Amino acid sequence: MNECKLAIVLGVCLILGACQPHHSDANESQVDKKLPSGAASVSAQDLKILTGNNNQFAMDLYAQLKNNPGNMFFSPYSISTALAMTYAGSRNNTEKEMGQTLRFTLSQDRLPAAFSAQQAWLKAIEKKGDVELSVANALWPHVTYKFLPNFIELNRRYYGVDITNVDYVTATEAARTTINDWVDRKTAGKIKDLIGPNILDPLTRLVLTNAIYFKGFWAEQFKKEATRPMAFHVSPTEKKDVPTMFQKSTFRYKAGQDVQVLELPYKGKDLSMIVLLPQNVDGLEAMEKALTAGQLSAWTADLQDMELNVYLPKFTMTSKFSLSDALKAMGMKDAFSMAADFSGMDGTTDLLITAVLHKAFVAVDEEGTEAAAATAVVIGLKSMPMLEEFRADHPFLFLIRENETGSILFLGRVKDPS
Repeated sequence: MNECKLAIVLGVCLILGACQPHHSDANESQVDKKLPSGAASVSAQDLKILTGNNNQFAMDLYAQLKNNPGNMFFSPYSISTALAMTYAGSRNNTEKEMGQTLRFTLSQDRLPAAFSAQQAWLKAIEKKGDVELSVANALWPHVTYKFLPNFIELNRRYYGVDITNVDYVTATEAARTTINDWVDRKTAGKIKDLIGPNILDPLTRLVLTNAIYFKGFWAEQFKKEATRPMAFHVSPTEKKDVPTMFQKSTFRYKAGQDVQVLELPYKGKDLSMIVLLPQNVDGLEAMEKALTAGQLSAWTADLQDMELNVYLPKFTMTSKFSLSDALKAMGMKDAFSMAADFSGMDGTTDLLITAVLHKAFVAVDEEGTEAAAATAVVIGLKSMPMLEEFRADHPFLFLIRENETGSILFLGRVKDPS
């Protein structure tokens, strides 16, 4: 195995199960009974639809990002959530393109409740105490800009956003620091400087952020004394020695013609890591080409308990992306252009998306996994508001008067100010 092979599944399955769970044959009424109290206003069917939509978006986005060199890791859930909050303010063709790109099939009036239910489900897992799992959303509007109350209230009600006014015009750097500090806190210090220099400017009017943090111990931990350097085949012709963990135990597993699938559950067994290992050392590229939501579901279906010797490399990685180009390539074009319509945010068509930023961290060792990710969607004005202009660029008269009486004290003319 190499780290890139692990990154395939970590990027799409680790935190929120882009892979189908092994109890996926549960009928809707059974799922309804399991819905946490915070999800009471949404049907299990809508939650199932949203999960499928988000998983398909995860596969689409991976297809756009896979050509980046080296290791890769991201949180599809974080990206979908931040863009869903933005989508709530989109209208007309901008709304159509965003919905198609994000794979949303629920209507605007049903989608927020489904996201709320999804977040409530995660909070219920966190309350059980087996793992640390937290999700936070925030809006950062410009101090004097008027957003529609309905847009603010929708995000407050369904996405549980914190709302903090900042000044992008006269204190741009301070605003960036404030937002980055929030992300830092919400990800236990694992995501720093999400928004880099020169991303925000005096035209920025809103930033929408999502942060997710996860820390879980393996249900069956690896013994540290069993970890040792082992050969790691980077390619058919190159190998490196890397610290590799080992344990012998019973795991859910399946071996196919082209891929081996291993499930490593975390304590409490609400979450698992799924490892997809190509049978061939150079099989990663073919696996990536075949990767779809349907294929992923097929690969992860019908896992069976089996006693295994498991070897897994320790690794830590951080990935950072500017997602604007990827989203445009996936069909979300108007949102970044002068044609953008976010009139659901402020009642005008003056706003557009200027940046979509994402950063993620993961560390895997003998005890378990720590992962964090954050997404920021930056909304700005298409141009500075047009003001009436007085340009004295040709000969003119001027006078100085006493205003109470109107008495002219001085009178003059400028024909050549040089």
